[in-house]
Amino acid sequence: MNMTHYMELLAVNQPWNLIIYMVIPVALAEALVATEFFVVFNRSNNGLIRSWNKWIGIVLGFYFLGIFLQMGIFVVPHIEWRGIADIIAVGSYLSGVIPLFGIALLELGVIGRGKSGSEKMKLHFILLTVFLIVAHIAMIFGMVDPAILGWSPSNQAMPMHHHN
Repeated sequence: MNMTHYMELLAVNQPWNLIIYMVIPVALAEALVATEFFVVFNRSNNGLIRSWNKWIGIVLGFYFLGIFLQMGIFVVPHIEWRGIADIIAVGSYLSGVIPLFGIALLELGVIGRGKSGSEKMKLHFILLTVFLIVAHIAMIFGMVDPAILGWSPSNQAMPMHHHN
C-alpha cells in the first residue's frame, strides 16, 4: 500500500519516530486538553491545575517548534510529494506550530499582555481548538492512501526532459 510521508515518518525508525513525532506531542496535547477543561469550567486563573496547564502549554509549544524547525529545514525541502493527501497531511501537521507556539507565547506573556484573564482564557481555548482541528486533519489525510486522491507512484520518478 502507498502511504503519505506523514505515515512513513511514523513507520520508519521504530519506535523513535513514533515517540518523537506522535507519542510525546499527543500525550502533551491530551494533558493540555484535560487541564483546559478544568481551567475553563472553574474559570481558574491560578491553582495547581492552572499551573500544570500553563507549563504543559509552554513545553508543548516549544517542543512542537523544535519539530517544525527540524522538519522544515531537513525534511520538507527534500520531499517528493505524493499528491494532495500528502501535502494536506504534512502541511496540517506542521501548521500545528502556529496555535501551539501561540499558546506558549501567551503563557509567557509575550502576546496578550493587555488582555484580561478571561480574554486570555478564551484565546488559549481558541488556539487549543485550532490545534486539535489541524492535528485531526493531518491524521485523517496522513492515513489515506495517496492514490485515492489521484497520486500515482509512477508519477513520482518520471524524469523531466528539457528540449532546446
